[in-house]
Amino acid sequence: MAAEKPALQTFLRQLYFGHSTRARVFRFVLLGFDLITIGYFIVSSVIDPERHFHTLDYAIAGVLTLDYLARLIASATPARYIFSFTSIADVVVIVSLVIPAFFENFAFLRVVRMLRLLRSYHLLKELRDASSWFRRNEDILQSAVNLVVFIFVVTAIVFVVEDDRNENINNYLDALYFTVTTLTTTGFGDITMTDSVGRLMTVLIMIFGVALFLRLVQTIFRPSKAQVACPDCGLNRHDTDAIHCKHCGRMLNIPTEGAWD
Repeated sequence: MAAEKPALQTFLRQLYFGHSTRARVFRFVLLGFDLITIGYFIVSSVIDPERHFHTLDYAIAGVLTLDYLARLIASATPARYIFSFTSIADVVVIVSLVIPAFFENFAFLRVVRMLRLLRSYHLLKELRDASSWFRRNEDILQSAVNLVVFIFVVTAIVFVVEDDRNENINNYLDALYFTVTTLTTTGFGDITMTDSVGRLMTVLIMIFGVALFLRLVQTIFRPSKAQVACPDCGLNRHDTDAIHCKHCGRMLNIPTEGAWD
């Protein structure tokens, strides 16, 4: 039995951290499952806000539990992995899928499942290693992921706070609609906060959220830059076709894989 555990650990490490084709396919399958479950969590909160049907939730919880245990075994430092933020988020999501069997109408349990969005950062790492196109556009895609995660986290907070307080916010989609109209300063006015807590939350979204939202959008649409440090002045963002540093004039040698790779 003692010899089986290292063999299992080695096998799982090769799957989760290896560079073989099998390992990469396995991790992309997991990432695809993550994206599907995130979509399911969003859709189910809209079409079945009371979560009367839990069979699929339990099936997803089973898969996530197996994945969690496999990652724990594959980890070089299991104790450190257990207390990592990603690990804790996975445990919270698993609990949120199982606990409705004992308790109902926990709005926050339906929303914390959005923590699966954190897995999108693992997708960025995989794409960075696998795609030259991704490496050229990494800053833009990273900002896009940050923007999506930010919007859905704020939406989750709005939904948790206002689900039982505001008659205009009946599901996750309503909360998402309010969040986006607030962040974009559109403010149609068809959904408004009627309680003090909701109004305070809206003020915080407008003060902090709008600034961050605009910053992320600006990052997405700005021209792509090459990350090459100038040997003289240290400027590390240059146009992809730059020959000289804009700051000090030093001639640069920016590696390129071609515009049409």
